Amino acid sequence: MIDLRSDTVTLPTQEMLDAMVSAPLGDDVYGADPTVNALEEFAADKLGFGAAIFAPSGTQSNLLAIMSHCQRGDEYIVGHDAHTFKYEAGGAAVLASVQPQTVSFTEQGELPISAIEAVIKPKDVHFASTKMLALENTYHGKVLPMDYLPKAREVADKHNLALHLDGARVFHAATYHNIEVTDITKHCDSVSVCLSKGLSAPVGSLLCGTAEVIERARKWRKMLGGGMRQAGVLAAAGRIALEAMPNRLQQDHDNAALLGQLIADLPGLAVRHNWLQTNMVWCDFNKSIAQELTPFAQSRGIIIRPSDKEMRLVIHRHIGEAEVKQTAAMLSEFFK
Repeated sequence: MIDLRSDTVTLPTQEMLDAMVSAPLGDDVYGADPTVNALEEFAADKLGFGAAIFAPSGTQSNLLAIMSHCQRGDEYIVGHDAHTFKYEAGGAAVLASVQPQTVSFTEQGELPISAIEAVIKPKDVHFASTKMLALENTYHGKVLPMDYLPKAREVADKHNLALHLDGARVFHAATYHNIEVTDITKHCDSVSVCLSKGLSAPVGSLLCGTAEVIERARKWRKMLGGGMRQAGVLAAAGRIALEAMPNRLQQDHDNAALLGQLIADLPGLAVRHNWLQTNMVWCDFNKSIAQELTPFAQSRGIIIRPSDKEMRLVIHRHIGEAEVKQTAAMLSEFFK
């Protein structure tokens, strides 16, 4: 089956599987797993931070950042449609007791600087204390402009806020700009990076930050049940994901662009070309057809997940030019 639901469906490479079998192991809760330690050191260096911590998921690594930068009763500023706010089960409020203050995203995925400043709370007993600004890069496959990041850093410094980046697909952003990932992360106090979205590791995310932030995160990870024992089995694949897989992401971007081009003129379907920057193709329908399209695609060997009048097609390592053309042919057959 051609699975276009997400780049989380990628399977580990043979190199990853071989590394998992032969990885030196220890008890990571005691800090004694050499493969985890090596991954964390490598990740911190690669992303330009003092330390890193390996977590089971991006949901947990983002929550670790919130809990490490904020205290109970504090507040963080976040996009109205951001992953940390909308798709992580309300963990900031429920588990961290940190209040989200939303700001509407612009079309490009920015949080307007004026809107950020407008919701920062004054020092008053009536208000939660604003302690953190959370950005997302990429957002719906779109990449933050490079001139936005220094502005976000400036407003964070002006108001003494920590700046956290949900960088689940930050290597896609760096690929789009043709820059080093540190050119993005240098503006942030912490960054969460997913190893299983596009980078093909089977499990895991990393939170990178200062040594102080990561020390706090390590305690919170234990409390949240994320302290894994011989986790080097997973970390071995994560190391290869960080080391080798970012270099191939341009192929996914190119194949996404090809798919967008092939289906651009289909009747009843509109490609959001201004969103087509990385590995996601977003489409709108002129009527609700999700219930008909999903089984039709599956009958042609393709798994998709459209909602009422829109669809996201995600390109990844298992989707090459042949699969792109097969998908385009299926959509052409359906819409025509």
